[in-house]
Amino acid sequence: MSDQIKTVISTKDAPAAIGPYSQAVRVGDMLFASGQVGLDPATGQIVDGGIVEQTRQVFENIKAVLGAAGVDLSQVVKTTVFLKNMSDFAAMNEIYAQYLAPSGVVPPARSTVAVAGLPKDALVEVEVIVKGTVGA
Repeated sequence: MSDQIKTVISTKDAPAAIGPYSQAVRVGDMLFASGQVGLDPATGQIVDGGIVEQTRQVFENIKAVLGAAGVDLSQVVKTTVFLKNMSDFAAMNEIYAQYLAPSGVVPPARSTVAVAGLPKDALVEVEVIVKGTVGA
């Protein structure tokens, strides 16, 4: 049953956890990544700009966490998107598609919900689940 041991994934290339949680956890061939907001990992601050800039930073943070686990965005099977304002959906969706649904890639399943607030007053947060070959 050693493939069912919970293993922490962590990288300095993404923002450190700001609470009692891991950036990601691997169990067998599944990877569960905590939600990322548009924090610059170097400063710990939300990136300047609006939903477009924050969404880009979210996906750069996710890429870093997945990279530390030996996987990439093409292996994401499920996402949950949390938006502070649903009027930002179209702009977020455009950036989302660039990262998770480029030509020839099967896009993951997704849920999108509006929320009253997010950590650090972020506009968007995204969490992902990866299934497949997960590096050590």
